[in-house]
Amino acid sequence: MGAARPTGYMENSVSYSAIEDVQLLSWENAPKYCLQLTIPGGTVLLQAANSYLRDQWFHSLQWKKKIYKYKKVLSNPSRWEVVLKEIRTLVDMALTSPLQDDSINQAPLEIVSKLLSENTNLTTQEHENIIVAIAPLLENNHPPPDLCEFFCKHCRERPRSMVVIEVFTPVVQRILKHNMDFGKCPRLRLFTQEYILALNELNAGMEVVKKFIQSMHGPTGHCPHPRVLPNLVAVCLAAIYSCYEEFINSRDNSPSLKEIRNGCQQPCDRKPTLPLRLLHPSPDLVSQEATLSEARLKSVVVASSEIHVEVERTSTAKPALTASAGNDSEPNLIDCLMVSPACSTMSIELGPQADRTLGCYVEILKLLSDYDDWRPSLASLLQPIPFPKEALAHEKFTKELKYVIQRFAEDPRQEVHSCLLSVRAGKDGWFQLYSPGGVACDDDGELFASMVHILMGSCYKTKKFLLSLAENKLGPCMLLALRGNQTMVEILCLMLEYNIIDNNDTQLQIISTLESTDVGKRMYEQLCDRQRELKELQRKGGPTRLTLPSKSTDADLARLLSSGSFGNLENLSLAFTNVTSACAEHLIKLPSLKQLNLWSTQFGDAGLRLLSEHLTMLQVLNLCETPVTDAGLLALSSMKSLCSLNMNSTKLSADTYEDLKAKLPNLKEVDVRYTEAW
Repeated sequence: MGAARPTGYMENSVSYSAIEDVQLLSWENAPKYCLQLTIPGGTVLLQAANSYLRDQWFHSLQWKKKIYKYKKVLSNPSRWEVVLKEIRTLVDMALTSPLQDDSINQAPLEIVSKLLSENTNLTTQEHENIIVAIAPLLENNHPPPDLCEFFCKHCRERPRSMVVIEVFTPVVQRILKHNMDFGKCPRLRLFTQEYILALNELNAGMEVVKKFIQSMHGPTGHCPHPRVLPNLVAVCLAAIYSCYEEFINSRDNSPSLKEIRNGCQQPCDRKPTLPLRLLHPSPDLVSQEATLSEARLKSVVVASSEIHVEVERTSTAKPALTASAGNDSEPNLIDCLMVSPACSTMSIELGPQADRTLGCYVEILKLLSDYDDWRPSLASLLQPIPFPKEALAHEKFTKELKYVIQRFAEDPRQEVHSCLLSVRAGKDGWFQLYSPGGVACDDDGELFASMVHILMGSCYKTKKFLLSLAENKLGPCMLLALRGNQTMVEILCLMLEYNIIDNNDTQLQIISTLESTDVGKRMYEQLCDRQRELKELQRKGGPTRLTLPSKSTDADLARLLSSGSFGNLENLSLAFTNVTSACAEHLIKLPSLKQLNLWSTQFGDAGLRLLSEHLTMLQVLNLCETPVTDAGLLALSSMKSLCSLNMNSTKLSADTYEDLKAKLPNLKEVDVRYTEAW
C-alpha cells in the first residue's frame, strides 16, 4: 500500500526508496530491518519508518472496525431511509480514508452488493437512490459481480432512467477502456451489453448508441485506448450469440449440421436426401460432374509474394454434397451451410427482443468498420468467422453483416482485405461465404466481384491466384462476365492468356462468354491480337460439353448460345440454375444435343412438350426435382431414343410411368424415387 512520504526525510538526506522498501514489511519487523541498513541517517530512517507504519497500522485497524460495524448494521435493515444514510456515510468514509488500497473502495461495494442480493423487494426509487449513493466509488473501480447483476436488471427494467445515462455511462466507459479479459469477469460484459441495449431503447435509439461509440473512439483519427475495440467486439459477439442461444439449446428447434446443410429445420418433415444423379448413371452424363466433384474435394492454398490466397472447392460441388449425404460425420462449417440453390436458406425466426438485440449489435459492428484505424483489427478479429452456424444460416444476419464485409473489400490495405480469406488451410472464410453459391450471397455476386477485384490488385496477374479461381469459382466468374461485369471479364481473359484452362470445351465456353458482351468482345479481341492461337481454337468448332453456372437465368442462356457456334454441343447441364420452360425455344436449336440435365430447375410441362417435338435424338434426360407433371411427362413418349430418364421427386403418377415404359423401348435406366410410382 502506498502513502504520503514521512516528514523530515529531505532534511536528513535519507533515500526515499529505502522507506518504500520498509513499507512492504509489517510494523513489527520494521525495526529489525532498519537496524541492518547501512546508509547515512539510518536512525532517522528508523524513526520515520516506525512512525509511518504505526500510523498505517492504526488506520487499518480503525477501518476494519468500521467495516465490521457497517456489515452488521446493513445486514439487518429496518428502515431504508436509515440504510441509505448509512451507505452514504460508508462511501464518504472510503473516499476520505488515508489508506491507499483498492480494497478500501471495494469493501463498501461488496457490502452494498450483498445488501441488494438479500433484499429483492426494493422499489425502483430505492434502487436508484442506492446506485446514486455508490456512484463516486465506481469512478475508479469495477463493480463486483453481484452488483453487475443488479445493474443489468435495472437496465432491463428501467432503460429510460436517467441513472443509466448519468451513472452507468462512466462505469461502462471505464470497463471498455481498462478491462483486460472478459473471460475472468463475464458479468462485466453482460452489464456492458445490457447498458448498450438500454441506450438503444431511448427515443433516439441508434443515434445515442452511435454517439457512445464515437465517445469511446475519441475525436482524433486514432483511438488512444487500445482495449476499447476488442472489448466492444467481445460484447457484440456475446450479444449476437445470445440471440440464437435459445434456438441452439432447444432440442425441438435446433437442427443438426446436416439438417442446416439440407436447408430444413425439422428432421421429421424432411425426406431422405435426394440423389443428384440417376440410379444407374450413364458415364457420359456424369463424367464431367464426377470430375468436378473429385477436384473440389481438395483445397488449394496459393501463396504469392504479396498475399496468401486460400480458396475452398465447395462453392458449386453439388455431387460432393450428395456423396456425403449418407455419411453420419458432421460436415465443416460451409458444408453445412452450402445448400443447393433449389433449397432456400433455413428459416430462423427470432423473437422480438432477440431481433432488436441482433439489429443493435450488427449495427455496432457496422459503426466499428467505419473507423479507418479500427478496421484492420476488426477484420483480424472477425476473420475466423466467430459466429454460430445458426447466425450464418440466418438471412437477416448475413444481409446486415454484408456492409462490414464490403468495407473490408473496399479497403486498399492488405492487412484488411486479406482477412476476407480463411485463417488457415482447410477452413473457409468470408470470401467463400459471400461468393455465388455461398449461403450469404444475395446479390448475384456483386460483393464477390468486389472481393476478387481488390485481391487481384494485391497479386495482379498472379497465375496461382487465377488457378485457384478457375478450380473453385469458374462458374460464378463466367456468370458475372456473361452479365457484363468488367472485373470478371478481365479474369477470364487472364485465364486464357496464362493457359489456366486445359480443357478445350471449357476454353470455348469462356470464349463464347466473352463474346456475348461488348466489353468482353473488346478485351477478347485485344487478347487475340497478342495470342493468335485462340482464334485457331475457335475455328475448330464449338464445345461438345457445356455446364452453366448456378443461378443462370433464361436470358443468360440465350445470351451465351447466341454468342458462338454450338452445333457440336452434345452434353448440356443446366442443373441448379434459374432457367424455366422459356429456355426450351433456345434448346431446340441444338441439333446434336444428346444429354440434358435440368435437375432442380423450374423447367415445366410447356418446355417439356416443346423438347419432345424437336429433340427426338435425346438419349439422357434428368428432370429430378423439377415441377413437371403427368401432362408434360406423357409427351416424352415420342422421344424413342431415350435410354436414361430421371423423374425423381416429380409429380409422376403410377399410370403415367407404366405408359412411358410401354412406349419407350430403349429406356434402361429410370429413377422414380419419391414419386407416386415409387
